Amino acid sequence: MYKVNVIIKRRPKILDPQGKAVEQGAKMLGFSNINGTRIGKFIEFFVNTDDREIADKEIKEYCEKLLANPIMEDFEYSVEEVK
Repeated sequence: MYKVNVIIKRRPKILDPQGKAVEQGAKMLGFSNINGTRIGKFIEFFVNTDDREIADKEIKEYCEKLLANPIMEDFEYSVEEVK
C-alpha cells in the first residue's frame, strides 16, 4: 500500500483571485513584505497495491482525470510505501 500526497496549483499565468484576496488581507493586517500569494490544494489518499508501477499509473490518472483541472492547474505528488 502507498500513501500519496498531491499538491495542485494554478498555473503561473492563470489569475489566482483567492490568493490575491488573501494577500490583500495580509497587507491590511500589516504584512507589508508579502507578495505573490497563490492558493493551491493538498490532497492525501492511499493506493491499495504493492506494485509501484500500478500505483504511479493510477495516481497520475486520478490526478489528471479528477483532482486537477488540466487547463488551469498543475500537480505534483509524492509517494510513501506503507507497511
